[in-house]
Amino acid sequence: MRYLNVILVLFLIVCALAVEKTKDLVGAVIIFASYSLVMAVLWLLLRAPDIAMTEAAIGAGVTTILFIGVISRTRRMEK
Repeated sequence: MRYLNVILVLFLIVCALAVEKTKDLVGAVIIFASYSLVMAVLWLLLRAPDIAMTEAAIGAGVTTILFIGVISRTRRMEK
């Protein structure tokens, strides 16, 4: 179980760095959504199901939809 936690935390670090480096805004939103889903899994493994459900609903759900909506009204690629 400890190895799974380490792997998930390493994945979170990679996702955070990838969001910062990518120029495609939709790609960054997708990476951010995967970050939120993995964070929800980590909260679940830490036996905090209420926080896990909130992270999944707000972090991966609502925030992703709002970001996609904003990007659809602007340019997709960063200058």
